[in-house]
Amino acid sequence: MSSSTRATSAGGAHTPHDKTYRSVFISDVHLCARDAQSERLYEFLDGLRCDYLYLVGDIIDVWALRKKWYWPRQYNDVVHKLLKRSRKGAKVVLIPGNHDDFFRDFLGTRFGDIEVRPHDYHTTADGRRFLVIHGDQFDTVVRYHRWLSVLSCWAYQYLITLNRLVNAVRRRLGKPYWSLAGAVKQRVKRAVKFISDFEATLIAEAKRQNVAGVICGHIHQPDLRRTDGILYLNTGDWVEHCTAIVEDENGCLSLITWPEDASASGATTIRSETPFDEKTDSEVIEAALIAPGASDQGDRRKDHGARKPSKRTPAHAAR
Repeated sequence: MSSSTRATSAGGAHTPHDKTYRSVFISDVHLCARDAQSERLYEFLDGLRCDYLYLVGDIIDVWALRKKWYWPRQYNDVVHKLLKRSRKGAKVVLIPGNHDDFFRDFLGTRFGDIEVRPHDYHTTADGRRFLVIHGDQFDTVVRYHRWLSVLSCWAYQYLITLNRLVNAVRRRLGKPYWSLAGAVKQRVKRAVKFISDFEATLIAEAKRQNVAGVICGHIHQPDLRRTDGILYLNTGDWVEHCTAIVEDENGCLSLITWPEDASASGATTIRSETPFDEKTDSEVIEAALIAPGASDQGDRRKDHGARKPSKRTPAHAAR
């Protein structure tokens, strides 16, 4: 095996990508849930270089862990990679979500070099300030109807299991990955309304706090778009989509995905804020996640919120 190749816990090998970002935001990994795509997350983290790493909730699925102990060796490798980023000098912040709310008992403390915070504020290299929060605080089902939230989670897990079986057949037929759960969410009226209401609430909160935008997770719906002058970014998840929000050295934010063949090709940029592509937001993003390259085909409505590129000056993350 060459020095540029790493062995993984699953017994395979991959060549680590060498990509440097100023900041990386990931959420909804759901380690301990059987459909967590820890192998792909490990590949993404291997070779990753960044100054700031935000773990935006639901990294460990404590709900699943309480039902049955499930911790394969691969999870140790993922946790090691996260800890390694902090030891290498990155500022790593853990923001608990509803599935790892256990960590909310330790707000303000550190696990090694990882700091636990209820939410945070991140200042990009060009001086814009963003609220970073998981988002379950703005989900009325989670806050006021816990039993319904647990039921929804149970139904979602069965949908993901079915999704795995469907894609096993698709792989045998030589077809690309397709998100069954994503397709269902796009077509069920109540799910679409829930996502829309969630996004509107987070955008309103960003306005209330007078920040440039909000970076969140929770709903497993990756997104990057501008509404009423506010930039809304959702990190997505590592169960269906394998997505993250990243910031480059100039402060430009992008939504990326780590596809199944990424060990050879690296991450795929789904959408970047500069230049803003003015294509349909959710439709183009969903198309890109379901079929690589499909994002070039979905121009149905325009987004007129693009900001003009500006001269960027370095800034540090505000606390």
